[in-house]
Amino acid sequence: MKHSDRREYGEPTPDLGIGMVGYAFMGVAHSQAWRTVRHAFPLPLRPRLAMISGRDEAAVGAAARQQGWAAAVTDWRAVVDSDDVDLVDICTPGDSHAEIAIAALEAGKHVLCEKPLANSVPEAEAMVEAARAASRRGQVAMVGFNYRRVPAIVQARRLIAGGRLGALRHIRVTYLQDWLVDPEFPLTWRLSREKAGSGALGDLGAHAVDLAQYLSAEPLAGVSALTETFVSERPLVAAMLTGNDGPRARGPVTVDDAALFTGRLASGALASFEVSRVAAGRKNALCVEINGELGSLAFDLERLNELSFHDHTEPATTAGFRRVLVTEPEHPYLEAWWPPGHALGYEHTFTHQAHDLVQAIATGTDPAPSFTEGLQVQRVLAAVEESAAKNASYTPVPV
Repeated sequence: MKHSDRREYGEPTPDLGIGMVGYAFMGVAHSQAWRTVRHAFPLPLRPRLAMISGRDEAAVGAAARQQGWAAAVTDWRAVVDSDDVDLVDICTPGDSHAEIAIAALEAGKHVLCEKPLANSVPEAEAMVEAARAASRRGQVAMVGFNYRRVPAIVQARRLIAGGRLGALRHIRVTYLQDWLVDPEFPLTWRLSREKAGSGALGDLGAHAVDLAQYLSAEPLAGVSALTETFVSERPLVAAMLTGNDGPRARGPVTVDDAALFTGRLASGALASFEVSRVAAGRKNALCVEINGELGSLAFDLERLNELSFHDHTEPATTAGFRRVLVTEPEHPYLEAWWPPGHALGYEHTFTHQAHDLVQAIATGTDPAPSFTEGLQVQRVLAAVEESAAKNASYTPVPV
């Protein structure tokens, strides 16, 4: 780590050199967070955008200039090997997560890896072992479930942990998008099992499972599931680029379009999940509802500054769901932002994620969610696929 800015009393603030692998959608979101976090929060370390990697030299160079990275390379190993990089941020498709993360940890770097942690349970287990070994050397590893950093979600967890809902009875999570409704949408990497591991299940279901377990502070013990691929073939990307109006070459879709599953938490509470990328009209509709013996909570990502809360101990004449605007300085993360009532957005979740990771590095504490928590989610996803292959047979989730 180098020294750069000076703090209030003149002592130097150490740099934290960030190296990123991947520059597309998630790369842009993470870049925004690394640029913003030190201006929003007082930090013991100053994130510095040292190096970004991508296979296309022209594209990664353009991304570096646009996003403010000091250097661009076409081989991720250059990021891992660089003395100027202290933390490797992995924003690539799932098939490369394990290789990059393990190499980075063995090279002495901290690691942030986008969700889902890997494409398979064995890969995730190998990543956890590498993270445990690295932890003994003072390194940290975190998986990027950014929705844990929505202030309303953190506030919901505080209310649940504080007993405001009592014993939990039901958790419902739906995560619906519609970008694959058109059967002529091209066959991108997200539709390939080899690259993505799974479809809506890993892309959206990973978030749904993580939120259910995070809010309840309980693991899923077992699941019963159905999955479906509604469009089995799509145009190849190369065929889309020809501009030919004739029949296009097509390839097979090897992942699910949607998944529906139920589950049981360790305490016996019931959970249900629905995820889809073919739900017409739904853009990024992540909804969570938790019912307990004393009340209920509900959250909608498309209204992410709000939390709905029902206190069932109130008299029936006045009881009911009430809207809580989560923008007060006392709410999670809000001390860094705007006056009450001034809303935050999607990008702030990544800034909060960067803040929490930098604090964990500076204090030598284990960040959350850890690779171990990412592995737990991976085991649930694997159980969902196993159950679906067995016509929704109830399938325990390994501990």
